[in-house]
Amino acid sequence: MKQKKTVLILLLVFVLLLGAAYLLYTRLSSSMAPNQLSAQGTQEQGSADGGADAGAKEPEPVPAPDFTVYDGDGNEVHLSDYVGKPVVMNFWASWCGPCQLEMPDFQAKYEELGEEIQFLMINMTSGRETLETAQEFIAEQGYTFPVLYDTASDAAIAYGAYSLPTTYFIDAEGHAVAQATGAIDGETLQIGIDMIYEA
Repeated sequence: MKQKKTVLILLLVFVLLLGAAYLLYTRLSSSMAPNQLSAQGTQEQGSADGGADAGAKEPEPVPAPDFTVYDGDGNEVHLSDYVGKPVVMNFWASWCGPCQLEMPDFQAKYEELGEEIQFLMINMTSGRETLETAQEFIAEQGYTFPVLYDTASDAAIAYGAYSLPTTYFIDAEGHAVAQATGAIDGETLQIGIDMIYEA
């Protein structure tokens, strides 16, 4: 009887420790997540006229790579379909805790700016994630932003998006302006939006 009590107490302590570790991890991971945007690379080109400025180099924006993903009905969608409108592109999965943390901010900005800016929430639909689990998650949470499914990993490969979440900010001309790896808050999301959109 005494042995059973000891085992139960140890089990209870273990469960409490696991719960405390989970809460600590959740709080620290959101507070320690990168909150800075990094500007995307540019190509530098010298002056073509060969004059005094021939050695000077001006940054040349690099086009954002195109890709093919699918909407919820299985129709092909390409990033190039949205040239002419700024794009906020986020790679996510339903099992990703940091992805879940930032989604309410994306929903709020979509509701505020969804007519002026194209939001593309690209689900990493391969491996652990299925179309069904992703759609079920979006429905349960009540999110209304556009969700696309990267079933062939075409977008992930084009952007090297192997860490989730990852967000790209693309201007109306189709140039990748900034990127954030890890969960971002509403303030950082707004900074990225300001880099590609003038209200």
